Amino acid sequence: MSHDSHARARKVVANISLSLDGRVSGPGGEADMSWIVPHALTDASRDHMVRVTGAATTVLLGRKNYEGFGSFWPAVAGDDNADPRDRTFARWLDETEKVVFSSTLTEAPWRNSRLAEADPAAEVKRLRERPGGDIIVLASGSVIKALLAADELDRLSITLCPELAGAGARLFDDGLPTTSWSLTDLSTTESGAICLIYDRVRNAD
Repeated sequence: MSHDSHARARKVVANISLSLDGRVSGPGGEADMSWIVPHALTDASRDHMVRVTGAATTVLLGRKNYEGFGSFWPAVAGDDNADPRDRTFARWLDETEKVVFSSTLTEAPWRNSRLAEADPAAEVKRLRERPGGDIIVLASGSVIKALLAADELDRLSITLCPELAGAGARLFDDGLPTTSWSLTDLSTTESGAICLIYDRVRNAD
């Protein structure tokens, strides 16, 4: 096995929802994500989330998503009234290694969590050298952007929502390196969203 194939034995996946105009949030700022919610609660979107995350053994999160997820998902894991797929995801998230990128946090109290020792690209390179399953970024745009800029992403899982946000933060900024991607999976949801999976096309050396 070559060094490159060994280094990429752990697939690095980015999972995020986008509006039709490429936004990750709306004109109201980072918390303006209400347009995503109806599309995240469909049966097909829940199935997609369980499918995409199931092979991952490490989660990468920015501070805001770490704190937001940590205040919500642990309770869902034990909620008998929650959708079974939400409980499956919540239990997986609670049990999985969580690496947090933050310049302000001094501790990561959620179990199986730790603060990153380096920037996202350097941390991913370290993680690739360790055994394990997929490494997945859950909706943290800043982390995804850093990995795109360093060409350290192997898979993009995008839920394209049929909404025009009109303004807000974009995922794909100008200046990213030119890369090629292959569509490897596509499904539609009851709300009209499209779940797309693209794999990075790399030249064989």
